[in-house]
Amino acid sequence: MPSTFVIAQGGGPTAVINQTMAGAVLEIRRRHPKARILGSRHGVRGIRDGDYVDLTDIAEEQLLRIAATPSAALGSTRDKPDAAYCDVILEGLKKADAQAFIYIGGNDTAGTQQILSDAAQGSIAFVHAPKTIDNDLEENDHVPGFISAAEFVAGAFLSVDLDFRALPGIYVGIVMGRHAGFLTAAAAAWRQDDDDGPHLVYVPERAFSVPRFIDDVKASLARHRRCVVAVSEGVTTEDGRALVESIVPADKLERDAHGNIKLSGSDLPRAFEQALAEGLPGKRARVDALGYMPRGYIGAVNAVDAQEAFDAGAFAVEAADKGGGSVALKYENGKTVIRLVPLANVAGKTRHMPDDFMLKDTNHLSEKGMDYLRRLVPGHFNIGRPFV
Repeated sequence: MPSTFVIAQGGGPTAVINQTMAGAVLEIRRRHPKARILGSRHGVRGIRDGDYVDLTDIAEEQLLRIAATPSAALGSTRDKPDAAYCDVILEGLKKADAQAFIYIGGNDTAGTQQILSDAAQGSIAFVHAPKTIDNDLEENDHVPGFISAAEFVAGAFLSVDLDFRALPGIYVGIVMGRHAGFLTAAAAAWRQDDDDGPHLVYVPERAFSVPRFIDDVKASLARHRRCVVAVSEGVTTEDGRALVESIVPADKLERDAHGNIKLSGSDLPRAFEQALAEGLPGKRARVDALGYMPRGYIGAVNAVDAQEAFDAGAFAVEAADKGGGSVALKYENGKTVIRLVPLANVAGKTRHMPDDFMLKDTNHLSEKGMDYLRRLVPGHFNIGRPFV
């Protein structure tokens, strides 16, 4: 049985990622009371650098307070280790005398665990515990972190739609999601009828056209006197390029440390502002990027999301005892259950929003898509209907 566990957090923080860490720590104590538990600071960088916090004896009360706090308490990283980097990580784990490594994160994190597992050849148990607001992990019905972020997005768009009923105009809200549209679609989760916003939903799974967008907005204005739009930062044009890449000159694009186009920067809002100014001159319009706010907003930590994240962490310890793999949340017989699946089924793969979640040839969610979102993010506000 493992005598030393290493736990790390990778990728973007969420509202409930610390629940997974706490669930794992408390389950290790229950199953392996003599085990040492090391938390690696800033993901695999901490393993590389030997930078750990000892979680073995941290008071349970303090641990549970951390669990209820958004962000990644151990610190995170965007590092995407290649084989050479993974060799260094493996040496770091051996130096720490680790028999199990639980890494909490998304598909890139699962990919790192797959490389490490292949290289270690069974000497260490590698477990991937799921986390992402994008909800884009294969083998999962939904992923810890998504429900809380989706609740923020649903509430934000309900609120802004009420605002624009009072002062009609055009509102475009840009939501995180490079390749999958689940979080953007969540903007429609609390719609009550066809007059409610968002009136248009644009996701990466559907090609985006600026002229068609302007026509869609015009039609919405004619019908509702206002137009509330939810658009994913990852929308692409017919040629497969990111929208911002198609509009902004190459030498003006913002890029991150890896050279990727910064979808969450200022270029995309400017592109939409320009498109609206040219296509609908004189119309009152506002473009906002929700940015990082949905992923770790302390005012929208969903209780179900928190419990599932905690349970996923506890299950990760059981997975380590079985030799490793990826923890997955399934939906079976009307309830969420946790299962262990092979790392290869999740590593480096992207789950896209199903095509039938959107109505064909439209920018509206289907009943199937709405049913999925309402199951995860049921509305809980008792609001009146405006007079306008």
